[in-house]
Amino acid sequence: MRLHAFYHVPFEDVGSIGLWAAERGHAVTTTSFFADETPPPPADYDLLVVMGGPMGAYDEKEYPWLADEKKAIAAAIAADKAVLGVCLGAQLLAVVLGGSVSRNPVPEVGWFKVTMTPEGLAEPVFAGFPESYYAFHWHGDTFTIPPGAVQAASSAACPNQAFVYKGKVVGLQYHLETTPVGMQRLIKYCAEDVAQPGPTVHHPKQMHAGREVFKDIKALTYQFLDALAGA
Repeated sequence: MRLHAFYHVPFEDVGSIGLWAAERGHAVTTTSFFADETPPPPADYDLLVVMGGPMGAYDEKEYPWLADEKKAIAAAIAADKAVLGVCLGAQLLAVVLGGSVSRNPVPEVGWFKVTMTPEGLAEPVFAGFPESYYAFHWHGDTFTIPPGAVQAASSAACPNQAFVYKGKVVGLQYHLETTPVGMQRLIKYCAEDVAQPGPTVHHPKQMHAGREVFKDIKALTYQFLDALAGA
């Protein structure tokens, strides 16, 4: 299997998704839009992973390449590829599929519980998932569920945490792929997001206190990707 990832900043990579690919013997290639790289055609990969970043889904004036990326995502979906969008990636997927993105009432940064919907648990890609679990979050925006997609998960601070479209296009507002290194990079490069901790924004010390959850979200990542790869 050939996995291709879209990157928006140097400090956010695929995390444990890359570990899964290596252990399963899958090839991984990337396009760094921030470095003006050009994405390959959908024929060159089987699974597209669209990662996160601090920019917004509509910030095309500041990041002109977002327009090209949306076209590339649309091409992957039209080619019937499996697609996973994480955080900003999920928001871009939502926009491409006819949804919208706006500010969430509150930012959500740190370890918070995600609850699956009955419809989400019925999707094969989430087969065997627990009804609720802790995941890592780092976002200020939220998406609407695109037409034809299933709302798959929610949290107390953000009702739309995940969606599934036609069984193999999945948007996750939250992060299951985050590793300890990835979390530390976010704390370092997005320090302004945690300058004022509160009920929905954890202090870095609180984030480090939740480190035991990493093995749980890694296991969920592997379980999810095994299912998505077979979708």
